[in-house]
Amino acid sequence: MSKTDLYGIVQRDGESVLRQILLTASRSDMLRSASTSLPVARSVVNRFVAGESIADAVGTTADVTAAGRLVSLDRLGEEVESAEGAEKTRDEYVDLIAALNANGLTAETEISVKLSALGQLLAHDGERMALELAHSIADRAAKAGTMITLDMEDHTTTDSTLEILRALREEFPDTGAVLQAYLYRSEADAKDLATLGSRVRICKGAYDEPESVAFQSRHEVDLAFVRCCKVLMEGDGYPMIATHDPTLIEISQALAIHNDRPKGSYEHQMLFGVHLEEQERLVREGERLRVYVPYGSDWYGYLMRRMAERPSNLGLLARSVTGGGQ
Repeated sequence: MSKTDLYGIVQRDGESVLRQILLTASRSDMLRSASTSLPVARSVVNRFVAGESIADAVGTTADVTAAGRLVSLDRLGEEVESAEGAEKTRDEYVDLIAALNANGLTAETEISVKLSALGQLLAHDGERMALELAHSIADRAAKAGTMITLDMEDHTTTDSTLEILRALREEFPDTGAVLQAYLYRSEADAKDLATLGSRVRICKGAYDEPESVAFQSRHEVDLAFVRCCKVLMEGDGYPMIATHDPTLIEISQALAIHNDRPKGSYEHQMLFGVHLEEQERLVREGERLRVYVPYGSDWYGYLMRRMAERPSNLGLLARSVTGGGQ
């Protein structure tokens, strides 16, 4: 084995360990409290988060769409602990949709919704509440000329989320689904969802999942992503390819060509503040590109998962929470 091969193995193993540490930290209430109480350098946080208010979200959306890109807006926050908290989340989404509509931005913007923020995990009728509140958001979105996508969270919520998706699609067929490629089940779920008009976002996955349900190595996850992408490109739905990996982007474009898919019959998705040059390149090539734009004060868990996906960003976050970011 060459020194280069050995270095590559050590580097990948080190990144895997660091990813696990970061994902564990993302669930730590103590670290969340400590980090969010420190004076965070706004220039750093704003690289990944649009701001804390609806006005911030609308302003960023206007900037992104002016650059020829679409937007998926996500209000940060998950796992509410009360019905009142779930209803507050619904109300804030309704206000967000109204603000987008008032500024003529609904045609270029979809709304990403986490069902745990709508009470999905509450002990008493949580799933029913999440469906009712998501239905209310979807209804407002449809009347304003936009649509929603149900974000996927950890694997314990997958069946519930897909059940709610099916219920919503009876009235709102353009409700988007999300699949996480690292779950063993996702290729089969992709086959079920690759139907006419079905919008499906495929991403690698950003939660700390056990080996019993998910691939663990980067190579295995990449292969699973390609298999799911192949299923979606061969199907009759509308694939949404959410990755920054240049190789996976190239493969997805090749699959589109192989399946005679014209540009516009699928889209690429990237995170706000990440790989801006690649975003610009895809737009120049005439690809349909949507930017996932989060906003809100509950940024800690989101940023930690982003660091886990790309450990090289850890130094940036570390400098930000100690006040040394630029």
